[in-house]
Formats: sequence, structure tokens, C-alpha cells
Amino acid sequence: MKKKRILMLNYEFPPLGGGASPVSYELSKGYVKLGHKVDVVTMGFKGLPSYEKKDGINIYRVKCLRTKKEICHPWEQLTYLISAKKFLKKHLKNNSYDICHCHFIIPTGILALWVKKNFKIPYIVTSHGSDVLGYNTKRIFKYIYPLVKSPWKKIISEAKYVITPSNFLKNKIKEITKKGKFLVIPNGIDSNKFRPMKKQNKILVVARLFENKGVQDILDALKELDLKGWQVDIVGEGPYRKFLENESKQNGLSKIVKFHGWVDNKSKKMKKLYGQAKIFISASWFENMSVVLLEAVASGCNVIASNVGGNPEVIKKENLFEVSNVKELRIKINLYMRDKKIKTTRLDEKFDWNKIIKKYLEVLG
Repeated sequence: MKKKRILMLNYEFPPLGGGASPVSYELSKGYVKLGHKVDVVTMGFKGLPSYEKKDGINIYRVKCLRTKKEICHPWEQLTYLISAKKFLKKHLKNNSYDICHCHFIIPTGILALWVKKNFKIPYIVTSHGSDVLGYNTKRIFKYIYPLVKSPWKKIISEAKYVITPSNFLKNKIKEITKKGKFLVIPNGIDSNKFRPMKKQNKILVVARLFENKGVQDILDALKELDLKGWQVDIVGEGPYRKFLENESKQNGLSKIVKFHGWVDNKSKKMKKLYGQAKIFISASWFENMSVVLLEAVASGCNVIASNVGGNPEVIKKENLFEVSNVKELRIKINLYMRDKKIKTTRLDEKFDWNKIIKKYLEVLG
């Protein structure tokens, strides 16, 4: 295959952001490993260099307004579009690319469409969920969605391909527009990175701490269980943390639940938290293709997850519960707490990064 020059656009790139951030990093690293050139244009943040080369990836960070690593508000995303466009006007005069790989239809797709029109560089776009109209039920998005519907459709129709990590998300997009070429390529995981360790009586939750992640439902499910000899680890940061800490106290769980805050996904601590946990819980109200779910499965956890989005495409039906159904969740947690055996789900080979990167390269053409 001819070596390609790839322009990667994503306002979320490590160490910033959530699930889409490591996905774009792993893809970039995989492209480079196979001999392709990758330049990433992403958001700047305090303490991060404006340029660095990591794992062979050229990372350019443009000046933006962003206050937190774990969250980026729509008005902060707008500053990325303005700064990245200004940067690319100069950069693309001296640098040429065969293809642009854009992450998120909105906002980043606006930039990819502009690059195509002005510099004749075709693009593919990977959708991650929050960029799909109607996906996020938070009130602010209900006001934003009508404003971006027209450009959103244009970005999809002009893309060489729109990639979704789950059939659920592809169908969600096609409910609104069918004018585009769609492919499903799942998010991946390095199976050597997360492995089972000697299991302990630990329950693990890994999520950005927003209301829609349903961590409060988990705390409510735990409060009526006999947790003697158990520990609950909650990893993640976000605006809902104080509420959840108060919820934990009110539910009498202060001595059982430990809030770790943000933990580097590559750290020994994170691998240990996954590896030692007997039970992993995801209670999201809506979900696309959860990377943390894949990490938990690879780590040999008994996984319990809400029956939403792409979750049924990863784990078995018996491990799912109806979203926000605290009683059903409590029953499933209690079942796994009492069962001394670890009934792990084997991770399907389709989630292996090497296979996924090869599929993406076929799409890049």
C-alpha cells in the first residue's frame, strides 16, 4: 500500500478528553507504525507544548479557551475551530495531505469540510455519539441541535465515509439523513495493555462524572447491599463529582466508596484498578461504543452495563440492565457479589486494534 500523508483533526487528543481521545491516538499511532505520516491538529491546554512528536505522530496544539481536561463546552469548541482554521491556512501552504481523518461530525467536521473545499483534501469522519443529533438529551443540546442540523447533514454528505463504532449509532444517524456512505468499525483495545490480575472484592466504575453517566444510580443500588469486605472505586472527574460525593455520604457509603478523580489510562494504577476488580459497572443513560467497557472485559471483570447504545454489541444480554432501573441493577450486583466465580466475557477479535487500523486504511483508500 502506498504510504499516505494523513491530517488528523480532533479537538480531543490525549491528555485531553474522554473516549474519543484515546481512539484518535491509537489510530494515529497505528497509522505511523505501518509507515504512514500523521499530523494531528488539536486543542491547546495549559502546560502542553504547541508542538511535540510522540510515537512518530506530529502533534500541533492551537491556542484555545478550555478550562478543564475532562470536558469541553460548545463555546470552547468554537475557539478550536477558529484557531485551527487560522493555523491550517498557513500550514497547508507548505504541507500536503492525501486524506483528512476527522473525529466528530460537529464541531470538527466543519473544519474538515472547509479543508476539502479550499484545499481539495477529501475526508472521512468518525462519529463518537455526542456529535449525533438527538443523542445527548441534556437541555443545552436541545437548543444547539436545530442550529447545526443543516451543516451537520452537509458534512455527512460530503464525507468520503462516515464511520460509526456501533450499528446503533449508524442507525441513529440514518434516521435523520441517508445522504452519505456509512461503515461500522468498532473502537478497539490493546488486549496486552489490560489483563486480569488476582481478583479482590472490588467494584469499579470508570466514567466522566456527568449526570448522564448514571453513577448516582449505582450509588443508590449499592446502599441496600451488604458491602462488608468490599470496596467501590470510582475513577473519573467532572462537574457532578460533589453531588456524587454527597450522595455517597447520604447512602452511608463513605467508608466503602473511594473517589480517585482522573487517573491516567496508561498508568500502572489504572491497570491495577481494572485488573483487581471483580465487578465493573457502567450505568450510562446513553452510550455509543464504550472504550471503558472493552477495557473492563479485557481485564477479566464481571461486567454489568445499562442496555443502551452499543453496549449490547459488546456484552451478553444477561449482563445488561434497563437504564435507570436501580432495583434490577442491585439484583445483578448482588448476584455477582455472591458468586465466587468470575464469569468473564471473552473479547471478540474484531476489537483488536491491529484489525481495526487495517479496516480504516482500506477506507482511507
